[in-house]
Amino acid sequence: MHDNTIEKANMGFIAAIVAVATIGGFMFGYDSGVINGTQKGLEAAFDLGKVGIGINVGAILVGSSIGAFGAGRLADRIGRRGVMKTAAVLFLVSALLAGAAGSSAIFIFARIIGGLGVGAASVISPVYISEVVPASVRGRLSSVQQVMIITGLTGAFVVNYVLAHYAGGSTATLWAGQPAWRWMFWLQAAPAAIYFLALQVIPESPRYLVAIGREGEAQSVLTRLLGAGAAARKLVEIRQSLASDHHRPSLADLKDPATGRIRKLVWTGIGLAVFQQFVGINVVFYYGATLWQAVGFSEADALQINIISGVISIGGCLATLALVDRIGRKPLLLIGSAGMTVTLATVAWAFSTATQGVDGVMALPGNHGMIALVAANLYTLFFNMSWGPIMWVMLGEMFPNQIRGSGLAVSGFAQWIANAAISVSFPALVVSPGLAVTYAGYAGFAALSFIFVRGLVHETKGRELEEMEG
Repeated sequence: MHDNTIEKANMGFIAAIVAVATIGGFMFGYDSGVINGTQKGLEAAFDLGKVGIGINVGAILVGSSIGAFGAGRLADRIGRRGVMKTAAVLFLVSALLAGAAGSSAIFIFARIIGGLGVGAASVISPVYISEVVPASVRGRLSSVQQVMIITGLTGAFVVNYVLAHYAGGSTATLWAGQPAWRWMFWLQAAPAAIYFLALQVIPESPRYLVAIGREGEAQSVLTRLLGAGAAARKLVEIRQSLASDHHRPSLADLKDPATGRIRKLVWTGIGLAVFQQFVGINVVFYYGATLWQAVGFSEADALQINIISGVISIGGCLATLALVDRIGRKPLLLIGSAGMTVTLATVAWAFSTATQGVDGVMALPGNHGMIALVAANLYTLFFNMSWGPIMWVMLGEMFPNQIRGSGLAVSGFAQWIANAAISVSFPALVVSPGLAVTYAGYAGFAALSFIFVRGLVHETKGRELEEMEG
């Protein structure tokens, strides 16, 4: 009976910690999604053409790639919690500055600052969670990060829709004589402030504390998490995993000391990160509204379709929570790759039948618009029950303690560079070779990701972090 009480108290504390850490995921999602409904406002305010919009939308990705790389390294210096606090401040500054921007240059600067926060939160939240929760529930609790990313995205879509609807359009005046699109950014300051305040009350990662020699603090955190007996055992395991190769973590750790080459595990991490983007998911998130308007839906319809996609995405993530610690990471990745290949190919086929009206607007014949819409939403479902959450779960847990920060730095950097390549190239690809060929390309990458997982990815379900091998 006694143990059970401890177990319950621990899970309550662990759940509270995870809830705070994943606000970073919510901010990541909101920051990425808010741009979706503001593009008309940006065009009007800063007199932007297609290239200008691509640069303003893509600016966040420059910051994100630097933030992801820097955070992995910084986390070994100032701690996991220190990096999350820094990210919260960056989110707050970015929200206020982007809403107030008087020129495209200031707006781009504000979005790069927000990107630094997004990149940092994207890699540190999963690491922190994997380092504080028990192995038996690690997959489930690490997957909460993706649920929060999608909740943030959907939250941004809902806010965009409500504000545009209330004002009578995204460029119409809302409060204090300012257009609705500026308020879409300003409202983000509230969750950023909550994130910063909540971070003051959660503990530092015990694995980081052991690595910097603060074992007394690590023991008290582990005792609160796991109970005294389990804490003492875990402390010994962490100490041993670091003792076999204990020096200050650095990027040089990514090389295999025996061969002098980059460890195979690091290439697997980079592959997971890049494939997660090359299947084209962020095209749906960043350009969803523009995409559906391009094939004949109205602005209001397009913003509502975004919200539906967001809700379906959350459903996919919830399926992962139920399955990831039961059937494992690898089977879910394989199911996702197969499902995305079929659905993306269907979207490509539907767009290949599009016709152009006399007014230059594209339209899909018969029920092909509905087929494209259903296939696109099924694609989002497959992504969010597999590659969306599992990539972050695996990056947070697959690297041994000594190389976790560095492994995440390079994988996170690769993920955001791939994201930038897909997002910035999309507006040009729509013009030539067109939507059909572009989506067929994403389908091809989805098929390749299946082969990659089959050959290179090893299951991590139920294994302690101290058991991970480099």
